[in-house]
Amino acid sequence: MTRPRRISPARRRRVIDALGRGTVPEQDLDLFAVGMERLARLDDELDAVARGGHKFKGVQGEYGSGKTFFSRWLAQQARNKRMASSEVQISQDVPLHKMDVIYQRLIKNLTTGGTADGAFRTLIDNWLLNLEDEVRAAEGINPADQAGVEVAVNKRIDSRLKEVADSAPSLSTALRAYRKARLAGDTGTATQLLAWVSGDRHVAALVKRQAGIKGDVNAETAFAFLRGLLIILRDCGHPGLLLVLDELETIQRLRSDVRSKSLGALRHLIDEIDRGTLPRLFLLITGTPAFFTGPSGVAQLAPLAQRLDVDFDTDPRFDSMQSHRLRLTGFDLDKLVELGHRVRDLYAEGETEARERIGRLVDDAYIKDLAAAVTGQLGVGTSPRVFLRSLVSDVLFKVAEHPDFDPRNDYARHRLGELTAEEENALRGSATSAGEIELDL
Repeated sequence: MTRPRRISPARRRRVIDALGRGTVPEQDLDLFAVGMERLARLDDELDAVARGGHKFKGVQGEYGSGKTFFSRWLAQQARNKRMASSEVQISQDVPLHKMDVIYQRLIKNLTTGGTADGAFRTLIDNWLLNLEDEVRAAEGINPADQAGVEVAVNKRIDSRLKEVADSAPSLSTALRAYRKARLAGDTGTATQLLAWVSGDRHVAALVKRQAGIKGDVNAETAFAFLRGLLIILRDCGHPGLLLVLDELETIQRLRSDVRSKSLGALRHLIDEIDRGTLPRLFLLITGTPAFFTGPSGVAQLAPLAQRLDVDFDTDPRFDSMQSHRLRLTGFDLDKLVELGHRVRDLYAEGETEARERIGRLVDDAYIKDLAAAVTGQLGVGTSPRVFLRSLVSDVLFKVAEHPDFDPRNDYARHRLGELTAEEENALRGSATSAGEIELDL
């Protein structure tokens, strides 16, 4: 067995547990990233965004083709460049046409290289501390003059956010009030004010009145708040943001008027990026082929369809990574085998007592047989999720725990019943039918 990159036992456990559940880990995706070499050009596009540019890209793939893995892998590459990232799952609760709801979820899921949970609070606190350090270091300001420092910091807050002052003046007002509450030790008020900046609509009216802010973040001001976030990220040494809008195929199941609003909102967001009004933003959207080309998807809005149109009639091996729309074709047998080797070796690294048994019973030949069994059921372009869940949960776990377990004799290597409903639909060629079902929202 080859030796994987060494990581801590806790991080290894998180990765293995996620794979055993059939989900994509949040971090350390490079440990088992297979077939990503052709995507190296995306590294240049991330660099361009970090230098002040902007980018939009769509990714299409059938259920289980690796869209979530790809988007989280790209997010990890962005964080390696000190960019921030956020993943928003489009759903009935987070509809595409409500930018304020997307903004709220974006802030909730904001991640930086050093901070996952609570990244937004850490970001804002660091930004305000940086402004205070700048003020105290400036000539002509007495560091002991607290009142003078506060006035100067407030001016710097307004100055840094002047680009969004016309469309969202309340952003700087709320941040000034947040800093004041923090300095006064009023944690409750500070928490509510930061929640308001995060898009929370349940902040007490008294808190908003005392801070001098009105209303809530809405669909119109959400764009300005997003621009403000990009400025704050830049000032804190995070040169850009990768925003992932995942599972856009969800809108195919919406009522027709809501579907039209969603497509219009996506067109507006893409146009804003193209106009350069959201510098340092890399927007990545994911969806099934039916969303991009089916009658209940992008095709319903001709201007959007024109923006997303790409010729996919040629062989996928000639696809350009520079295109604004990419397609994922799933895993073939060779890729599954390589993936299985990496995951087996990663798991065995943490199983000292069972390492020899894992190497002997789950050898390269067995992994190839297991992969062949999976592809035999699902065909070329199969779901790595199904294969990895089988390998980890049904094979590796049992080999490690039971000395008398032999996967060749004791495990029925693949069952169609392990598929999700979406994957069964994809397998049977009926995935697009879900797009014809309208939900009353």
